[in-house]
Amino acid sequence: MARVTYVNGQYCLHHEAAVHVEDRGFQFADSVYEVAPVVTGRLCHLEQHLDRLERSLGALAIAWPVRRAVLALIMGRVADMNRVRDGVVYVQVSRGTAPRNHTFPAETPPTLVVGAWTSKGPSTEAVEKGIAVVTRSDQRWRRPDIKTVGLLPNLLARQSAKESGAAEAWLVDSGGFVTEATAANAFIVAADGALLTHPADGAILSGVTRANVIELARKAGIEVGERPFTVTEAMAAREAFVTGTTVTVLPVTRIDGLRVGEGHPGPITLHLRALYQELRKK
Repeated sequence: MARVTYVNGQYCLHHEAAVHVEDRGFQFADSVYEVAPVVTGRLCHLEQHLDRLERSLGALAIAWPVRRAVLALIMGRVADMNRVRDGVVYVQVSRGTAPRNHTFPAETPPTLVVGAWTSKGPSTEAVEKGIAVVTRSDQRWRRPDIKTVGLLPNLLARQSAKESGAAEAWLVDSGGFVTEATAANAFIVAADGALLTHPADGAILSGVTRANVIELARKAGIEVGERPFTVTEAMAAREAFVTGTTVTVLPVTRIDGLRVGEGHPGPITLHLRALYQELRKK
């Protein structure tokens, strides 16, 4: 089956899909994106993902490329056309095509690209044994709360993690506090049993999965603290995990080569993962 991608009103064969060389997303990373999960053939947490897209667009003063309801229909159709039962729909919106100039062009229609592909999520081994992370200096720009496509610092940190034999990197600010991972939010279960994660205060991307896991934890009677935690606290934690659209809830069992807790996925992590998997089925 040929893969299909939507570009500016056209459903194209994926290998023929293209944007202009002067598209501002290409030249300036003047663009935002969103990734929504597809679970058993349906878009999951769609309104939450569209809410975040709306916030990202608003933060950069980029207009909606189509009406919100229309975009939801396009996303669903692209998923169907690619026969995605379990995977993701990717949406990218740039400010559009205009002669190269650092100031925003006037009356330029945004560029809209929508793709979809099958994704199995983390491997069984990763879920059962947990993953290793390394800590790296957070060198991103000062607005990581916007889901912009300017991800070069994230890529460099993730590549460094791979070269160190880890699956992810946790980014650390100048004060020694963990902000988030390169493509996920970071959580620990502290020594007193409280669940800790960095607040959504502009220093992190407020993940949709993150918000849902926090809500699930509170409903389950787990104390949740939205406050920064240090690398030292993480090393002393009972458990650790990351959350994200593609990884869902994924245990972390090693940080900078040192074992977290007992060195295997802990009960709170596994409980929250199970609760989240059930939420995705609703």
